Amino acid sequence: MQHNSTFPIKNVELKNLRDEATSYLKGIQWDQSYKAKSKEKDKQDDSILLYLSKATGKATNEITSVSKTVLSLKKKLLPDSVAIPLQLNKALYTLQEGITLGLWLRDSYSDASGFSTLNERKEALDASGRREFDSKQHTATAFMLFGMAYYIQYQLRDVASDDLTVLKNKFAGIPEISLVSPIKGISCVLFYYDKYLSHPEMVRSDQDVTDLTAVFFEAVVSEIQQRIGSLEYTETITDRTYKLEDSEFAVSGWENVLEGTAKSVEFNKIQFEEIVGNRDAKHFARRLTERLLSYDFQAKKNPFQELGGFMPVFMGYGIPGTGKSMLIAAIATRLKEHCDQLEIPFLFHPMPDTLISTFQGGSAEKMVQWMKPLQDPTKLIFAPIDDAENNLQERTAQGVSAGVKEVIGVFLRYTEGAYAVNYGNSSVGLFTNLPEMLDKAVISRVQGRFKIDGARTLPDFVDQDYLWWKKIEKTLPGFVNMNNPKDYDYLSDQGLAKNMGEILSRVEKPTEERVLEIYDTVAGKHQDSDHMFYAALYQAIQKAFPFFSSRDVRNIQSAVSLRLTDFDLPKEWFEDPSLYFKKPYETKFNMLQELMKANMKGLSFSDIRKQEVVRYLDNVATIADTDFKRKVDQRVHDLRVQMEARDQFEKDTL
Repeated sequence: MQHNSTFPIKNVELKNLRDEATSYLKGIQWDQSYKAKSKEKDKQDDSILLYLSKATGKATNEITSVSKTVLSLKKKLLPDSVAIPLQLNKALYTLQEGITLGLWLRDSYSDASGFSTLNERKEALDASGRREFDSKQHTATAFMLFGMAYYIQYQLRDVASDDLTVLKNKFAGIPEISLVSPIKGISCVLFYYDKYLSHPEMVRSDQDVTDLTAVFFEAVVSEIQQRIGSLEYTETITDRTYKLEDSEFAVSGWENVLEGTAKSVEFNKIQFEEIVGNRDAKHFARRLTERLLSYDFQAKKNPFQELGGFMPVFMGYGIPGTGKSMLIAAIATRLKEHCDQLEIPFLFHPMPDTLISTFQGGSAEKMVQWMKPLQDPTKLIFAPIDDAENNLQERTAQGVSAGVKEVIGVFLRYTEGAYAVNYGNSSVGLFTNLPEMLDKAVISRVQGRFKIDGARTLPDFVDQDYLWWKKIEKTLPGFVNMNNPKDYDYLSDQGLAKNMGEILSRVEKPTEERVLEIYDTVAGKHQDSDHMFYAALYQAIQKAFPFFSSRDVRNIQSAVSLRLTDFDLPKEWFEDPSLYFKKPYETKFNMLQELMKANMKGLSFSDIRKQEVVRYLDNVATIADTDFKRKVDQRVHDLRVQMEARDQFEKDTL
C-alpha cells in the first residue's frame, strides 16, 4: 500500500493533549460486559483470564486508577526506596505518551474525515447521518487505540526481553475491546491493563512490567487489525502517513512495521570449509555476504546495487542430501561473524514452518508479518526459505491450498511492486530440492541461482569421509587404522573459487537437449558475438518455453552484471574496517568502481554473456522438463511393479 502524503505529528500539539492523557491514568470507569464477565467461567479459580473476567466485587462506578496500581507496584518492587523502579517508570511514561499520541490521531482523523463537523451538529442528525456518525466514531476509536498501542510497542521494543515466550504463555488475551467511543475505548483497554498489572503472577520484577506492557499492547494492535475489515470511512487513514517530529516513528495506515523488529533465530555454526563440493554454491554464498556487508547504514543503500551486483532474491537447488541446510547455516555463520566484528546488527530470519493457516486470509497475514522485517533498514538481514516448494508451490497445480496462493501473492507484492522496498541490506534465499514445483512467477523473481550438487569428485568423497572419521580419531587416537591418500592433502580441494570464471570456464554450449537444438539453429543464422544472436535466441526459446519472458531476460542481464562485480574485497578491509566498511557511501562506491575496473581487465564481455545465457537457459529447461520426467519415471516404476506383480501372481498360481 502506498501512502500519498506525510503529515507531521508536532510536539507542541502533543503537549496540549498530555493533560487529557494523564487524566485517564489517574482514573477511568469501565463496566465489564456480561460476555467478558462470563468468559472462561468453567476454568479453575487460578486462571488469569478468569481473574480478568470475573466481577471485581466493587461498585460498577468505582474508578480504576493505573497510577495507583503503579505506586503499589513500586512498594512491592522497591519497598525501601523513594525512587520509582526504572522499568516501571519507563512503562508508565511510555503509556502516557502513547495515549497522548493516540488522542492526536483521534483528533486528526476527526478533522480529516468530517467527524468533527458531524459531532458539532450531532443532535440534528437524521438516521443516515447518525449511522455515519457512529461508524466514524468507531473508526476514530480504533485508529486512536491502534496508534497508542503501536507507539508503546515501538518505544519498548529495545528494552523488552528478547524471549517473551513464557510471559506470552501466561498472557490470556484481552476479554473485550470497545470501539463505541474514544473514552470507552481507552477506559476498556486501561481497565484490563490495570488488571494484568495487579495480578500477583504477572509482575514479580521490574523487567516484568516492561515485558507485560509490550505483550499487552502488542495484543491490542493485533485485536484492532483483526477488526479493520468491519470499519468504514478509513480512506483518510490509509492514504497518508503521520510522522512524529524529531523521531523515526511513523503511523502509515494500519501497517505494523514493528513486526520488523524480529529477533534473530539461533542456528548451528558451520564454516564453508566443512561443506564438501558445491564450489558454485559456496562461491555465490561468499559473494552474497560481501555484498550485504557493503550496505551503508547512513545512506540506507548499497553501492553494489548501483554497480548491478546485488541479489534481493536468489535460489539454490539440488537433489536431497547435497548440503542445502548446511549452506544456509554457513551463510548465516559468515555474516554473523563479520557483523560482530564490524559491530553491525544482524538478523537471521528464516521462514517458519507454520506459515500456512487453515483460516481464510490467515496465511497472507502471517506472510506479511514474515516479510515486514525485510524492510527494516537498521540491520543486515538474511531470510532463507528452506524447502521452498512447500510454501511457494505452483499455483496451477492440482490440490494447491488457498493458503499457498495467499503466501505467493504476498511474496510477489513484496519482492516487486508497491510493497517492494529493498535498501540493499536484505536478501531472500529460496532453497529447494524441487525447483520445478515452484510457482513460475516466484522463479521469475529470482535474480541469482546456483546448483547445490554436493560431493562430485574423488577428493570430495575422500574429504566427506575425512570430516566424519577425524571426529572418531580425536576421541580415540589411533583407532582409525587406515592409510592416508598419497598425493592429496585433506580438504585442499574444498577451498573457495577465486571467481566464477574458474567454475564456468568449460561452459561453451547448453547441455539440455532442447536448448542445445535451439541454440545450434540460431547459431547457424547469427554469430554468437552479435547482439542479434541473443535476440533471436530469446525469441526461439520463448516459442519452446512460453513462460520465458522479459523478466527472464532481465535476470540474465543481472547475472552478467553480477559477473562484472565478481571480485574479492581485499582481506585487509575486513581486518581494519576503517579502510572500507566505515567509509562514507560515496567513498565506498568509488573504491568498488576501481576494483570493478581492475577485475574487468582480461575479461571478455562476449564470453561472460554467453556463459550466463547458456547457464540460465539450461536451468529454465531443467526446471520445465524435470516435472514431466518425474511423472514419466513414476509411471514407468508403476508399470514395472505391475508387471512384476503379475509375474509373481502367475508363478504362485501354477
